[in-house]
Parts: sequence; C-alpha cells; structure tokens
Amino acid sequence: MPKKTEPVLEKTQQKKSILLEFLRKIPIVQVACEKSGVSRASYYRWREEDTAFSEEADIALDAGIAMMNDMAESKLLSAIQEGNMTSIIFWLKNRHHSYRQRVEVSAGPEKPIPLTEDQQQQVAAALSLALPQSSEPTSSHPLDEQ
Repeated sequence: MPKKTEPVLEKTQQKKSILLEFLRKIPIVQVACEKSGVSRASYYRWREEDTAFSEEADIALDAGIAMMNDMAESKLLSAIQEGNMTSIIFWLKNRHHSYRQRVEVSAGPEKPIPLTEDQQQQVAAALSLALPQSSEPTSSHPLDEQ
C-alpha cells in the first residue's frame, strides 16, 4: 500500500476530528458518519488501523451517550412535572424500590411434613390402584415402611 502524503494525512485527521465531534453530540455511528461526510467503512477501518482513534471514538461515544441520558432524564422529569402518568409510572418502577416489579420465589418446607394415619392409608390405596398388581412384590415402596 502506498504511503499517504502529508496533505492526505492532514485531511484524514480533520475528518476524524469532525467525526469524533459528531459522536459526542450524536452517539449513533451511522448518523455521525453521515453528518461528517465519512463512510462507515472508513470509520471502522480507522478504528482497526489506529488504536488512538479507536480509543478516542469510544470516549466520544460514551460522552455522547451520557449527554443523551442526561437529556432524556431531563425530558422525563419535565413530563412528570406536567403530570404525564406514563412518565410517573416509569420513574417509580425504575427509581423507587416500593414500585419495582418483584418476582417472589417460595420453596416448600425443608423437612417433609409427616402424613397422618388416614393420609397414609389414602396414599396406599391410590398407589395400589395406580401400580400393576403382581403376586410377588418387586420392590418395597417408602410408604410401605411407615
């Protein structure tokens, strides 16, 4: 690959700088590329070839995302102040522990509860109906021993 001349390198650096500025304002690679006049292919090639640019792009994207998060939260707070019920519910479900969706998991008792005499007889009767009848017992059942 032929070496790039000084003006070409300078122009590439300018394009990289402009693209990084757009990434700080709009943390969407496609949109930032379009606004800066840089193809996505060039952006990803630059990331691959230039580790410093790749790191700067990551920092710019993080800054852009943080700015968008702040802006979105500001809009959400404005909507809450205006009485927008959807915004109020969203805020409470995500920011207030009492309104979060819960999943309750309950387990049975650690020790089995002993059966009464009547319950044991009912289980034995049900098992005798469910299990095939044979003249010789093939194995003992745990309930038989109780």
